[in-house]
Amino acid sequence: MSNEKQYPMTLAGKAKLEEELEHLKTVKRKEVVERIKIARSFGDLSENSEYDSAKEEQGFVEGRISTIESMLRNALIITEDESAATDTVTLGKTVTFDELIDGKRADFEESYTIVGSAEADPLEGLISNDSPIAKALMGHKVGDKVKLTTPGGDMEVEILKIS
Repeated sequence: MSNEKQYPMTLAGKAKLEEELEHLKTVKRKEVVERIKIARSFGDLSENSEYDSAKEEQGFVEGRISTIESMLRNALIITEDESAATDTVTLGKTVTFDELIDGKRADFEESYTIVGSAEADPLEGLISNDSPIAKALMGHKVGDKVKLTTPGGDMEVEILKIS
């Protein structure tokens, strides 16, 4: 059991997963079971697309429940105290950087909070510690220039702020 993957996350990320798990178990699971009952009432299951769809959704819901339970069981909680103890980019820190073009700042600052993969949401500014950007930034300090490899190509950034 000790060789299972650990899932670093903040307390807020853990709470969000617990909330999703509760919703899946108490609401979604019941909805899917009801859909299966209704689809069964249509008769022949061999050509019943409603039944197939409901069973597929049931598989997804049960898989997600299992995944979340594993993540919570193997959660490694990152506290603010741990991440505040250093002035370098670490898990739980928010990093603000600017792209450097020909060695000069582009004045287009970006900020991301580095979180565990369980709570990553790039649209909300939360990037996984497993992402290429986070991996490149980890361990650096304010003022450091870092080369990032992104899907859009390589770029160099300067770290402006870590909080």
